[in-house]
Amino acid sequence: MNSEIEKNDSNNIKLKKKNGIKGLLKSGLSLSVLTLLSRILGLIRQRTLAKFLGTSLLADAYQVAFNVPNLFRRLFAENSISVAFIPTFRGYLEESDTPEGKKAAQNFVSATLTLLTFVTVSFVVICIIITPLLMRIFYKEGDTASITEATLLTRIMFPYLALISIAALFQGILNALKIFSPSGFTPILFNGIVIASAYILSPYTANPARAMAIGVVAGGTVQAFFQLPFVIKNNWKVTFTSLKKAFTNPGTRRVLALIGPTIIGMAAYQVNDLVSSALATRTGEGVFSSLSYSLRVQELILGICAVTIGTVILPDLTAFANKKQWPEFSSMLSYSLKIMAFISIPITFYSLLMGQSLISLLFQTGEFNSESTIMTVNVFRCHIIGLYFIALNRILAPAFYAQQDTVKPTVAGIINFAVNIILASIFCKIWGGPGIAIALTIASCVNTIVLFIFLAKNPNISNNVVLTSSILYSFRMILFSVIASVPIYFLKDKIIGLFQGHHIFISQGIPVIITGLLFAAIGIGLMAVTRDPLIKTLVKKLKR
Repeated sequence: MNSEIEKNDSNNIKLKKKNGIKGLLKSGLSLSVLTLLSRILGLIRQRTLAKFLGTSLLADAYQVAFNVPNLFRRLFAENSISVAFIPTFRGYLEESDTPEGKKAAQNFVSATLTLLTFVTVSFVVICIIITPLLMRIFYKEGDTASITEATLLTRIMFPYLALISIAALFQGILNALKIFSPSGFTPILFNGIVIASAYILSPYTANPARAMAIGVVAGGTVQAFFQLPFVIKNNWKVTFTSLKKAFTNPGTRRVLALIGPTIIGMAAYQVNDLVSSALATRTGEGVFSSLSYSLRVQELILGICAVTIGTVILPDLTAFANKKQWPEFSSMLSYSLKIMAFISIPITFYSLLMGQSLISLLFQTGEFNSESTIMTVNVFRCHIIGLYFIALNRILAPAFYAQQDTVKPTVAGIINFAVNIILASIFCKIWGGPGIAIALTIASCVNTIVLFIFLAKNPNISNNVVLTSSILYSFRMILFSVIASVPIYFLKDKIIGLFQGHHIFISQGIPVIITGLLFAAIGIGLMAVTRDPLIKTLVKKLKR
């Protein structure tokens, strides 16, 4: 009798794991399509910037102005929602079957909206006032023209911080309900609006940078209000409450308690970005812009894999942690880490081989000339080496947040900050922009190692299921990528030579397609021959 019960329990666990992985693939693939479209439009937005501004001082001013509110966005928006709001809201959802539970959940949503709006709007007003002082961080005393333009652009775009924070809250509500598509579609709208603004408003503004800055604020507004009907449709009221109730609500107090330990880590992260940006702008003209263009390509890849999977798994990991279902937790985490290796490692090898063709294809137009291309390629090759580590970090961090452990990712973030700042300060004097990029790569690698060490000491996690299998699978992907790289290395120049003298989309686009297909065919062939379990699961899902 006991053996029969144990057998049934074992079958139930296997079924839950299977359903969890199926759900991850279903949600991940649908969100990946939207994210892919968003990242492609993001590239077109960056290409538009390259066309109008290239790697000029005005391009640097726009990039600085855009990045300043985005630095704080991570604290008020993504970080707060993923670390604190979603886990807390999931707890409320599990008790919302009763009228009292539903009312408590609604009060929590209203209190959070009130608190977030008050804090972000107050912060934006203060920062707009002190913007000239902030710009002194990035520019030397003699750069008067650059400081003046960057100050104006920053003041135009700072309200975007409040708008995107509210949009992130709506996204958190929907993601906690396992509704991902509306939030996945909003970046598409944002990018489209910024691109349109550049072409439509540029004739009516002093320069294209100001036209795109106006588009950023308009896009942020649309991002927030587009999700609102979906929140209301799912029976959640979007209302404000008094500040007293907002600060004393048990849920918001829990959110603040969870955010507390991360504030130190996020502060370190913000200082990290600020110092890196300041080093870039002070290193020379176009350095900051080339770093931004390079990171945009990296973000395209991260958006398709790491951000998508990280967004999808957090609610499920939180549910498994709350119910103490650690085998399911370990299985989903391991599967996600393997997907990261499956995507990021081959892309890294291919990008190192075809980096110049990729950058030329994506950005070389208008003011973005061959000199801009070389500058960006040198930075991109140093950035892309860190793709695998950054991808893993965006999966490992939610694993801790799901257990409401914000301390360990914070410690890892502080270590990351220290390594990056020290190395960037040294390397920028030796190698310029590429030095700043390689410092970020090394720091990301250290961050991954620290998170793996913390994970290995977690008694709830199966090291064999998560750590050992993930690391072994990563070495497998490295081996396959090396094998697939050999023919590309010897054939790429000949393939590029066949199409020289034509339009950029032919001279660089066709070689990228041919080499990409050849590289993928060899890699998939190796996985098929070795009967890789991950590709079997993906093929079955794609067939369905």
